Amino acid sequence: MSDTPRIPPAEITGIKGALLSRLVKKALGQVPSSLGVYWHNQKVLMGMSGVGSKVRKWDACDEQLKSLAHMAVASMVGCTWCLDYNYFEAHNHNLDLDKAREVPRWRESDVFSPLERDVMEYAEAMTRTQPTVTDEMVAHLREQLGDAALVELTAVIAFANFTTRPNVALGIESDGFAAACGLAPLAKPTPRPGVASQS
Repeated sequence: MSDTPRIPPAEITGIKGALLSRLVKKALGQVPSSLGVYWHNQKVLMGMSGVGSKVRKWDACDEQLKSLAHMAVASMVGCTWCLDYNYFEAHNHNLDLDKAREVPRWRESDVFSPLERDVMEYAEAMTRTQPTVTDEMVAHLREQLGDAALVELTAVIAFANFTTRPNVALGIESDGFAAACGLAPLAKPTPRPGVASQS
């Protein structure tokens, strides 16, 4: 993939654009290139942002688990923007950065609990085409999380697919949020002979 989006970012103009740029810069330290790409259709931008705001208010499921699930989706789909942004957000919300950093190689890493592994496996199973979620997988997570948290986790994984896939399609890549705040680079999975990468 090239270093530039497939649709060149639009100039973010007008009073609404200036306000939005100021708010985003205050929150992230910079205005991401993705904002300019989505600025071409402000209804889409505001709609997606609105859904994201609602998702952030959900509180039935542990934040660490939701963050790991979202990053597992981003890693599998190949969305470097979402992977980097969620690593950066893990830092901002005092989540476990050693775990966040290891998500791209979670199957090989020894830093995750059995529950965290189950959550990331579930995230990948939902993300595959066709999904490979099993009755046993859901039953096991229900036992550990309860129904409300599992419904929320499932919706978070669906939201992660909703955000990662358009970014990949539009060629939106990492803006370097994690590097800008001094975080170590994300771990890279060890290539396995005869196994194609999923990212």
